[in-house]
Amino acid sequence: MSENGAQRYRVEHHTTYRYSEPVMLSHQQLHLTPRPLDYQHCSVHEVVIRPNPSSRREFIDAFGNPVAEIAIEAAHTTLDIIARTAVEVTRRPPVEFHKTPAWETVREALAYRAAWHPGPAILDATQYLFESPYARVKRSLRAYAADCFEPGRPILAAATALMEKIHGEFKFDAAATNVTTPVMTFFEQKCGVCQDFTHLMISCLRSTGLAARYVSGYLFTRQAPGKPRRVGADVSHAWVSLFVPGSGWIDLDPTNNVFPSSEHITLGWGRDFADVTPLRGVINGGGEQTLEVKVTVEPIIRA
Repeated sequence: MSENGAQRYRVEHHTTYRYSEPVMLSHQQLHLTPRPLDYQHCSVHEVVIRPNPSSRREFIDAFGNPVAEIAIEAAHTTLDIIARTAVEVTRRPPVEFHKTPAWETVREALAYRAAWHPGPAILDATQYLFESPYARVKRSLRAYAADCFEPGRPILAAATALMEKIHGEFKFDAAATNVTTPVMTFFEQKCGVCQDFTHLMISCLRSTGLAARYVSGYLFTRQAPGKPRRVGADVSHAWVSLFVPGSGWIDLDPTNNVFPSSEHITLGWGRDFADVTPLRGVINGGGEQTLEVKVTVEPIIRA
């Protein structure tokens, strides 16, 4: 790590679909390009696709994320997509909890009312107040978070308490859920993966009247002492971003109970997982299909 807290990584995200019958036509949308940010810069990025697409276009989506769309019109029984990236992430400056506004003040600033004239930052944040396909706004979730949101408590202190509560009361279990598991099922069974932790915290924050978005990316995980890192052992990661007037968007990782910094690599953000799914699309044909995903995040050692 450099003196300014910057860390460089090499990331490979390898997705393979195998089909029991030929796919005659495939249209796919890819969220595999890290988002340019003040604290994150890509020096190398490429996406290799086999078979070669017949068409490919890149654009910026409604949330400001880089996206690629491809079409494959040749018959194929395997689809390989390999995204390779070299990225530098700088440590983010800490925010003093008790200098952030009271959470009720933020809720009131975000609430629609007569003769309301919000500034651009508030207006942008309001799109992250409501239910979305994977996030719910419910009284039971507001009640669950209520002990963290005491009257007058600074918003970041309250959100940190909620992050700690979720981390302490829910268990990480990769076999307990899948990408379609509803957030309320996770809330009841209390075990799941990072996507579930993130959707639950977002749902609690929105149920409290606050703006929260879903961040998709990668996390560099250190190997156990004396053991080499397992290539492909890492997976895509997700965490929460909370709107705090005066400070902007502050990231929180309830799965690990940390504030993301130089070990979190951001791909993009949206209302929930559906907006930033790494790969999704439609196919014609294919029969039965199997999916294999391997993600490797390695530090680049400076000479």
